Amino acid sequence: MAYQVTPLPPPATVDLETRAVLKKLANAHRYLAELKGVARTIPNEAIILNTLTLQEAKDSSAIENIITTQDELYRANLLDDDMLNPAAKEVQDYAVALKMGFDRIRRAGLIRLDDILDIQATLEHNAAGLRKLPGTSLKNQRTAEVVYTPPQESRQIEFLMANLVDYINDDGRHELDDLLKMAIIHFQFESIHPFYDGNGRTGRIINILYLVAKGLLDLPVLYLSRYITRNKSAYYQSLQAVRDRNAWEQWLLYMLDAVEQTAKQTIFLIESINTLMLQYKHGIREQLPKIYSQDLLNNLFQHPYTKIELLVSDLRVTRLTATRYLDQLIDKGFLTKSKIGRTNYYINTPLFQLFADNTEPGAR
Repeated sequence: MAYQVTPLPPPATVDLETRAVLKKLANAHRYLAELKGVARTIPNEAIILNTLTLQEAKDSSAIENIITTQDELYRANLLDDDMLNPAAKEVQDYAVALKMGFDRIRRAGLIRLDDILDIQATLEHNAAGLRKLPGTSLKNQRTAEVVYTPPQESRQIEFLMANLVDYINDDGRHELDDLLKMAIIHFQFESIHPFYDGNGRTGRIINILYLVAKGLLDLPVLYLSRYITRNKSAYYQSLQAVRDRNAWEQWLLYMLDAVEQTAKQTIFLIESINTLMLQYKHGIREQLPKIYSQDLLNNLFQHPYTKIELLVSDLRVTRLTATRYLDQLIDKGFLTKSKIGRTNYYINTPLFQLFADNTEPGAR
């Protein structure tokens, strides 16, 4: 019998807190708490938001076969829209949608249906909203075989989404650990498949926002998409296993491992950024004391690429002064210069390399 999506919470007969799940849950919380603390050590939150949001956008889009290079990714933030390739533009749209969602969650402390609709609209550049027409099915990309048919009736989709939003925001509906609830929410959203397009990326943004809404993170810095990209087959198999045979333990263990491994990776990355910032801080102070400032350091780490206009804005200096600063930073080896069209871009190469490097924590 085909799987039928039912309202949340799951039936009380489903054992969501098996011994294996509880053991994995403890580890996931440990590293998530450590990540929350490490993220606070970066002096300017914009450095974390700008750099890690782009990484999440790149990896989440890669799951949908929207592929960009690191170089295209960083250029996308600085180039005009008409100069971007389509893949880079879609990654940029994801980063914009994630930041928009985060700003709203920070203000309201809730994830509302309107927020979910606006996130999807930002990703897809349309206002189609929830699915209204039947005919949607999920197929195996290789064989074209239908593997799952989500709800088809618009009224049922509306009902299930209203139920999902209530479940997200009302802790009294289900007394369960928030990480387990995040996994249930993600399964439910992807099973409802409420939109014509953009369901996967929207669902992954909801994951991050939920952790922020519940206070498990202060900033949206846990980019689970890298783990999912590297374990894509297991992701889809585990989702479908719940539908086919009620295999909740398999799904929960997958998502908890995603949290644990991604938290470790992100801790390593943030600590590496911190170390590199200190090296730049001391190096610029010693070699270029007349131009050093915290605003300059922040500019060099908010994005691996910078340009004259950004320095003028951030440091409130003239274009001539900004150009002179950048030339001195190049001369001392802190930046390299690249010309795209008529514009010069100045690259923090070690920061660029941190994100390009796929080294796992502890491998160095």
